Amino acid sequence: MTDGGEPRRAISSGTAMQQTARTFRAYYRHLRKWQERAREPGLSALLIIEGALLFLVTPFVGIGWLPQSCSRVMFGLLALATLVVTWRSHLAAVIVLLSILLSTIGIALHVDYPSVLTECLSAGGRLLAIAVLSVVIARAVFGPGRVTWHRVQGAIVLYMNFALFFFILYQLIDALVSDAFAGLPQTAAEHGSGAALLYFSFSTLTTAAFGDIQPVYPLARNLANLESMIGQLFPATLLARLVTLEIAHRAQAKRD
Repeated sequence: MTDGGEPRRAISSGTAMQQTARTFRAYYRHLRKWQERAREPGLSALLIIEGALLFLVTPFVGIGWLPQSCSRVMFGLLALATLVVTWRSHLAAVIVLLSILLSTIGIALHVDYPSVLTECLSAGGRLLAIAVLSVVIARAVFGPGRVTWHRVQGAIVLYMNFALFFFILYQLIDALVSDAFAGLPQTAAEHGSGAALLYFSFSTLTTAAFGDIQPVYPLARNLANLESMIGQLFPATLLARLVTLEIAHRAQAKRD
């Protein structure tokens, strides 16, 4: 005779697994709701952090008013805000995490073993994170729907991302090719901040072209041409898209 212990244990095990599955689904639903609530504040935080990094921290580090560690802290905060904004897409979040890891390893290795590989690893990680973030934001900015403050914030971040992306490329070229740019101050004069190249990137993107810094290396010239084209085409394309979306939203409202 059997006492029915095995069936009872099987039923108990099945119940525990079902309870675990229900708990996991409940936590997942809470996580998705938190992601929805945090996306717009995360984008606002991203806009503030990136603006502070580009227009306050980097110039002040360059003139010695702030320690160089402030740039690293701001890049860390920028990485966290990027994760919050991209977390809704699991693939994008994984790529951003991977890029942060690659960049951190590259920076850490470059301190003790400076080489072309570590320089490329650090720059590649940052470029990958900015590219993924830009794709996620571009889908929100140019996608269908009503024109909102959230969309406008995304457009501003996307525009600054272009300048930051090319700035990192210019830094990489300057580190790998001597005299790739004419008119740059000595690295020691900027405390390693690269503020002059950031200034060059924004002046190229906005087509201000003051001419005090000039790309000499052929690849640097081609990148500057590409950035200036993006700087002219993006605002016009964005404005046309926003006007189209607003007209479509008002027409839909009248039909309803």
